[in-house]
Amino acid sequence: MVVTVENAVQGTLDELGTPLSEITFVVFDLETTGVSAGEHAITEIGAVKVRGGRVLGEFGTLVDPGTPIPPFISVLTGITDVMVAAAPKIGSVLPAFLEFARGATLVAHNAGFDVGFVKAACAAHGYPPPEHPVVDTVTLARKLLTRDEAPNCKLATLARLFSSTEPCHRALSDARATVDVLHALLERAGSFGVHTLEELKGFTRTPTPEQRRKRHLAEAVPAAPGVYVFEDERGDPLYVGKSVNLRTRVRSYFTASETRPRIREMVGIAVRVRPIVCATPLEAEVRELRLIGSAKPRYNRRSRFPEKVVWLKLTDEPFPRLSVVRELKDDGAGYLGPFGSVRAAEEARTALYEAVPLRQCTDKIPLRVTDRTRRSACALAGLGRCGAPCEGRQSAEEYGVHVVAARRVMELDAGPVFSAIEARMERLSQDQRYEEAAADRDRLAAYVRVSARMQRLRSLTSIPQMVAAAPMADGRWEVHVIRYGRLASAGVMPRGAHPTPFVDALTATAETVAPGPGPIPAAGAEETECILRWLESPGVRLVQVEGGWSLPVAGAGRLKERIDRAYQGLGTEPHRRREGRPER
Repeated sequence: MVVTVENAVQGTLDELGTPLSEITFVVFDLETTGVSAGEHAITEIGAVKVRGGRVLGEFGTLVDPGTPIPPFISVLTGITDVMVAAAPKIGSVLPAFLEFARGATLVAHNAGFDVGFVKAACAAHGYPPPEHPVVDTVTLARKLLTRDEAPNCKLATLARLFSSTEPCHRALSDARATVDVLHALLERAGSFGVHTLEELKGFTRTPTPEQRRKRHLAEAVPAAPGVYVFEDERGDPLYVGKSVNLRTRVRSYFTASETRPRIREMVGIAVRVRPIVCATPLEAEVRELRLIGSAKPRYNRRSRFPEKVVWLKLTDEPFPRLSVVRELKDDGAGYLGPFGSVRAAEEARTALYEAVPLRQCTDKIPLRVTDRTRRSACALAGLGRCGAPCEGRQSAEEYGVHVVAARRVMELDAGPVFSAIEARMERLSQDQRYEEAAADRDRLAAYVRVSARMQRLRSLTSIPQMVAAAPMADGRWEVHVIRYGRLASAGVMPRGAHPTPFVDALTATAETVAPGPGPIPAAGAEETECILRWLESPGVRLVQVEGGWSLPVAGAGRLKERIDRAYQGLGTEPHRRREGRPER
């Protein structure tokens, strides 16, 4: 650990009204093993204390994270397991850092990331969360710099403009570069009349000129539940959202509370806001999903491509196999899904193979194998993992037993797959092959979670019609008609009204729903899940149900709870895509 201090004089929170030149800033940077403060750990802390443009002291130390540093992180930062082996743990470093920063204003580039890790460390070691004022140089740069000056607000880009120190993903070096960036930005902020920390924080929160200029777009929006659509001059949707109070929500886009850069950019392009009033919040949520899926507004990030999900299909042929497909067909095949990615579907398929010895080749095998159509069996036959129908060693009837078993574990009973993978993981662990056991654990999680999700969806999508109601605070009732998992109608029954004629009228005018093939025959999975969440909320009552609403007795839901608890204990998740720290 290296700590140097020169005539340090701590600032206090009372200094918020004093000139910026008299504020003590602690500019700091962290290196970590990943991007999640809840799951990953700090590997290095670097901080520089400055006041009035003068460096008062520096703080720098490596930190033993207590876990191996992922290879890609070592490549990025240059920090290896060997380097941190003799370093102090965060429990020893944290008090020294907090003392170094006591009474100062914290500054970081993308401060939410670094402060988040500090707060997580404080919570883990019994310290109160830091209450220092925080300045984010990313936010300042976005307010003060034009695209011509800086194409982006990454630290490396800004350091080329304002600093002689080149950031290299080492904490103290990056903190020194951030000091130069901070001083340059504060100098520019002075030309906008920003001279105190209070003025600086207010400056970063003020609406953009575009936001102020377009406040009139919210004037005609009603105070009712529904969906709002920001549109450009051609009438194309830019952004779709929902709210229980359209007027209040749309107004917030033109105030300082809206700080998302993409959304502020969207507001600058928008020329109108089109409100769509809905009878109930559930209808608004469903309409939002449908509009985003159909219009694909470029400023919406979630739910834009519901058609990109994939399925695991048990093909309909003489010797069925498991295939990853993007389309549901009315062909009598079995389906498991939806999966968010091909990789997840392949992982679930591998798990299923452990319990059911289906063939894994992609060749089409005729019902009767002749000398002309016979092929040599692959290695799986020799391992007893396939009956080799390609060589004629297994008849369609014999193979059909495995097909029935596969369809059962796909649709009704996840137990055989769970037991098979669990037994394999135990064998691998006994042989100390822990990485392979962890890979099997992730495959099992992919299978169990999607199986539980599909069974939950199917419990509703198999019902031709359901009518449900929920009480409102003012004595009225929200009433919804659901057909094959799709919201067909929504209405609000007045207080004191007789329910029978109201429900009859609502069902008579509801959308006619013709079910298609597969587990989600009439709506996207997200829509059906929205409806399920509403149905499971307190106070909802079933008015009419055609058929039964149930889950399989041996379904995957009970196993999903075990999977989720296991990952909670590990503090990790399978297939988590690593995203780089923004603006670094």
